[in-house]
Order: sequence, then structure tokens, then C-alpha cells
Amino acid sequence: MELEEMKAAWQDLQQQLAKQQALNARLFVESRLDKLLHGLRPLVVGQCVQLTFGVVFMLWGMAFWLARIDVLHWLVVGVLVQLFGMSMLLAAARNLHLIQQIDYAAPIVDIQQRLAALRAWRARFEGPIFAVIGSLAWIPLVLMNIQESADHASPTFDLLREAPWLLPNLVLCGGVSLVLVLVVYWIARRIGYRRWLENNFAGKSVQRAEAMLEQVAQFRQE
Repeated sequence: MELEEMKAAWQDLQQQLAKQQALNARLFVESRLDKLLHGLRPLVVGQCVQLTFGVVFMLWGMAFWLARIDVLHWLVVGVLVQLFGMSMLLAAARNLHLIQQIDYAAPIVDIQQRLAALRAWRARFEGPIFAVIGSLAWIPLVLMNIQESADHASPTFDLLREAPWLLPNLVLCGGVSLVLVLVVYWIARRIGYRRWLENNFAGKSVQRAEAMLEQVAQFRQE
């Protein structure tokens, strides 16, 4: 009877240890997924801010060209700012949609795939595109701001007619900025910094989330 009791006690202990290990494993996974969720929050906040600015620029550009619809160059400037605002809005909405698609209760492989889709969008499309757009988008914003400020002093004042040299100089500065961006991007890729560029475009939030998932994957393999 003593031997049987010892066997039963040993089996009991093994079951308890197995349950404790399973509980510890579940707690570890849940803690990492919780950190993943919290780690993406700065990105969510940033995208909400970007979405807000996108709406502001879109409405500002629209109001600007509607008030000057009979002046072609101001119509073009206003439409460009409106399009820039729309691009910011759509990019932010796309990021938020991809983040929302991540189901933290799903298998790790599925979460990794969703996160990979977010990284691919930010690193291969959004980041490079906005690096190029940002080199030129400030030009119509500067022109709009100066013209609106001048309108308060003289409603008939037309900046581009009074200072025809201004636009070519701004475009030249924008062109130089664009060339520098493209050269830096090309050099970085040539010297093996492609991953570094992609990480910067993807953002620290995505990198932290990937690190959390990698820890969970390694833990489960062990």
C-alpha cells in the first residue's frame, strides 16, 4: 500500500507541476502579448494625430482654393495642399486599419503575419513615399500661409505676381531637398543599410512588437 500511495503522490505532484508549468507559460505569453498591445499604442496615437493634421490640411487647402477659384495658380496651390492632407489622412487610416486587424487571441503565426503586413506597408510604401512628398509638400503650405497673412493687410495683394522670383526659388530648394533624400536613400541601400532604413520607416513601436513576438515564439519552441 505504501508503494501505491507513493506512486499516486508522485503522479499527483507531476500533474501539479505540469499545471504550474502550463500556467507559467500562459502567463508569460499573455504578458508579452500585453506588452505588444501597449507597445503599439504610441503608433496608434501618432496615427490619430496624423489623421487630424490630414483633415486640417485637406480642409485648409479646400477653403483656400474655393476662395480663389478664379486665380489659377492659387487654385493649383490649394488643391495640392488638399491632396497632401488627403494622403496623410488615408495613410493614417491604413495604418490604423492594419493595427486593428491584429487579433491578440489568435495563434502567434497569425499575429506575426498581421504585424509583417503593417511593417511592409510602412517600410516599403508609406515611409519612402512620404519622404519624397515631404521634400516638396512644404512649398504650397508656405505659399498659402504667406498669402493668407498678406490678405489681412491688402485683399488685392497677390504674392506670386508681386514676387515672381519666390516660386522658382522655393521649387529649387524643394528639388535640392528631394535629390538629397534620394541620394541618401540610394547610398544607404548600396552600403547595406537597407534593413536600417526599413526599421526607421517601420517605427520603434513595430520593432518592439516584433521583439515581443519573437520572445514568445522562442519560448514555445523551447
